[in-house]
Amino acid sequence: MEARLNLFENPVAGKFFRYINSAGKVLSDSTLPAATQELVKIRASQINGCGFCTDMHTKDAAHAGETAQRLHLVAAWREATVFTEAERAALELAEQGTRIADAAGGVSDEVWENATKHYDEDQLAALVGLIALINAYNRLNVVIQQPAGDYQPGMFG
Repeated sequence: MEARLNLFENPVAGKFFRYINSAGKVLSDSTLPAATQELVKIRASQINGCGFCTDMHTKDAAHAGETAQRLHLVAAWREATVFTEAERAALELAEQGTRIADAAGGVSDEVWENATKHYDEDQLAALVGLIALINAYNRLNVVIQQPAGDYQPGMFG
């Protein structure tokens, strides 16, 4: 399987990735817990059917010490007892933020208020930015049919 477009060699794509990767660095350097960031990226990628990002972020999370049990349960987080209330609030916000087109009202006030109980304003800004960013990456990879499975932690820097 080959991607429709080589995002790694195309000069326009390369320039675009430099910019969005810089945005990603701002988010990864924020006080939003790294484990929460990976869980959000995994869940959005699962919803969007992005194999490349699902592969990348599950491997990165495992490399950072995340347990296999928690990684296996991300897709069924509502029924799982292994996530904190803060993580559950982030996962719910990620789901509603990813499925904006499916809901007339977007993210509900209830979901937003729950997130504000667990995260300060800077963390909320990082969480919202992260949801937007992972959705952008997902869409790039899904549109070009980027193959999944070969990612190794640290291979992009």
